[in-house]
Amino acid sequence: MDRRSFIKLSSITGASVAIATGLAGCVSTKKPQDSASFTHGIASGDPLHNSVILWTRALPDKKAANANILWEVSTSKDFSTLVASDIAQAQQSRDYTVKVDVSGLNPATRYYYRFKSANSMSEVGTTLTLPKENVSQVTFGVFSCSNYPAGFFTPYADAASQQNIDFVLHLGDYIYEYDGEGYATEHAKELGRTFAEDNDTELYTLEDYRKRYALYRTDQGLLDLHRAKPFIVVWDDHEITNDTYKDGAENHQEDEGDFYARRAAAVQAYYEWLPIRPTFGESRLEIYRQFTFGDLVDLYMLDTRVLARDKQLAYSDFRNPDAPDSEAFDLPSFTKAISAPERGLLGDAQRTWLNTAMNDSKAKWQVLGQQLLIGRMMFPASIFNGVPFEKIPAHVHALANSKRRKLAGETISAQEEKLLAAAMPYNLDAWDGYPVEREKLLTAVQQLNKPVIALAGDTHNAWHNTLTLQDGTAVATELATSSVSSPGMEHYLKMDADTAKIMAEDLPVLIDDLAYCNLHQRGYLTVSFTEKQAVATWRYVDTIKSTSSSTVNSHEFVIEG
Repeated sequence: MDRRSFIKLSSITGASVAIATGLAGCVSTKKPQDSASFTHGIASGDPLHNSVILWTRALPDKKAANANILWEVSTSKDFSTLVASDIAQAQQSRDYTVKVDVSGLNPATRYYYRFKSANSMSEVGTTLTLPKENVSQVTFGVFSCSNYPAGFFTPYADAASQQNIDFVLHLGDYIYEYDGEGYATEHAKELGRTFAEDNDTELYTLEDYRKRYALYRTDQGLLDLHRAKPFIVVWDDHEITNDTYKDGAENHQEDEGDFYARRAAAVQAYYEWLPIRPTFGESRLEIYRQFTFGDLVDLYMLDTRVLARDKQLAYSDFRNPDAPDSEAFDLPSFTKAISAPERGLLGDAQRTWLNTAMNDSKAKWQVLGQQLLIGRMMFPASIFNGVPFEKIPAHVHALANSKRRKLAGETISAQEEKLLAAAMPYNLDAWDGYPVEREKLLTAVQQLNKPVIALAGDTHNAWHNTLTLQDGTAVATELATSSVSSPGMEHYLKMDADTAKIMAEDLPVLIDDLAYCNLHQRGYLTVSFTEKQAVATWRYVDTIKSTSSSTVNSHEFVIEG
């Protein structure tokens, strides 16, 4: 990062890193003197063995610049036994958000917390510290891609009622930066999920991002889940703008201002509104970190988006529309570009940190919490050659049937063989677009000789992949969650539910490393770890068009340790 950009980034994020601290055993006798309203719920996050971040937003009466409020932590829901309490300040400079890092807590302990002003009291939240030893089981709820205008966050609401979920992992796209007329807004008006006039444009400024977070934090499902479970979060691209990379983004144009200023504004709002400890690296972008659940699980939250990613490739950059069909795609140039050894995703510093941490880990399970599909999602190349979107499912089904016949011992035609042999990555924004970096990661995973599970979001669909080296050696398992509300492949390919189910059965036939997918339902993933196995369960809700939803079906897979 050049000096100009670093200064610009640091100056705008400096105000967001200050947080209050508290210590177990220290109970204040002070009373809150300022009147304020807790307008956007409460939250906890970044739990450690002995500490946790508490969050709220306290809007002072009469638009005062600051408000002093009281926070309390207890081991009893009625707060008859206080563990810690003190005064914290809601400041206008941090959008009146309050973050408290309470330390000195006991491991594997459930705590209750709340906030008070002179005239108001927040709801009571529940949080949980990490276990330190003798850990027999831990369960994660895994989420990604919540788009406000697309529908209600009913998967969050469903998870809030699930007692077995200990910790929530949010893998990015907590908000979306688009305006009110674009992506996933088709039903926004009828659902009452439109943006206010002063936040109806694409997000560029700190105030823009703050207002969008404030709107998202009015959804009851999200409020309920934050109140019920501690969150461990990492960003993806839409917390900044679509297809972000280290020095730009697909959805940032030259006439939209300075990219680094926009990114800095987005990062500040993220740290203000999420219950996450601020990072203090040189550029304040080092969000990657480790969470240890005794000797059972080590979780590594990674950044594959903002810190070190080189710009994504695009197939369109290698097409010549004036050439004959057989020469329209410049395969040699594409192969050279995608195989360039210097193309990065994690970056050297993060990759070295990860490899060292996994090698030093004493935990049974190694878990990667990150944004993107790592698996080799090699779709039939023929779908890239002019097949209309709405005809892709039928084309895939025909090819899958050809493959089924071949696997059954039947002879298929030379044309069918040719179509089956040609495959291309369907998403160059995922790890498929960075195969050299993927091979480095998976080679390190192979050398660990420990069970590794990679978690992913981003695609809006559910996936279960075997992660393999280029030579086909299986080294890990990938579990990817569906989206909370963002539309999936059924939307892009104009599929009804029945067609989407057929395609979900066809793709694992055509894609060697793919074991399962769901292409049309919204939901989330839970992963429960014990010493002997990890149980993955995909849960799907019946609707995001109403707050009255229920779980309609689920899919389970067991990974032996």
